[in-house]
Amino acid sequence: MTLRFSLAALLCAAFACAQENKPVEKLAPYYPTPETVVERMLKLGGLKPGEKMFDLGSGDGRIVIMAADKFKADATGVEFDADLYKESTARIRALGLEKRARIIHGDIAKQDFSQAALLTVYLLPSSNDKIRPMLEKQLKKGTRVVAHDFLFQGWTPVKEEHVEDDGEGRSHTLYLYIR
Repeated sequence: MTLRFSLAALLCAAFACAQENKPVEKLAPYYPTPETVVERMLKLGGLKPGEKMFDLGSGDGRIVIMAADKFKADATGVEFDADLYKESTARIRALGLEKRARIIHGDIAKQDFSQAALLTVYLLPSSNDKIRPMLEKQLKKGTRVVAHDFLFQGWTPVKEEHVEDDGEGRSHTLYLYIR
């Protein structure tokens, strides 16, 4: 009986370890949001000085940087790609924005967004579906979410904004949700 229990415990521990070491799932390819669209996202989200905002999949940090610099927000990005994390962190440091801007090198699904006043998201539709239950549990009433190009299924946007061709040959759609 002791051997059986030890084997079961060992198998459970191995399974738990394998779960913890799962690679981070890529939720979207890196595709930078044009600066004009970044500003429209933050304006649509009604970002105010001092508010906490998070950018999910922050790439090169351009949304976080504009939120901290132009909007004077307390801005945090989450990026799992090591090179993009290093690039954006270096840019924040070079601009002297470390007090208001930071990038977390990690998995979006393992973060706490409960203090957010605003979230910005430019992920694939399937990724929005994956993180939606987590956001529904974490976000406090009144949190604003601005999604770029892709809806959150099951949520109804309170406002949609279309951004015409910004010079890159395509238009964009922004969706504002209030939880």
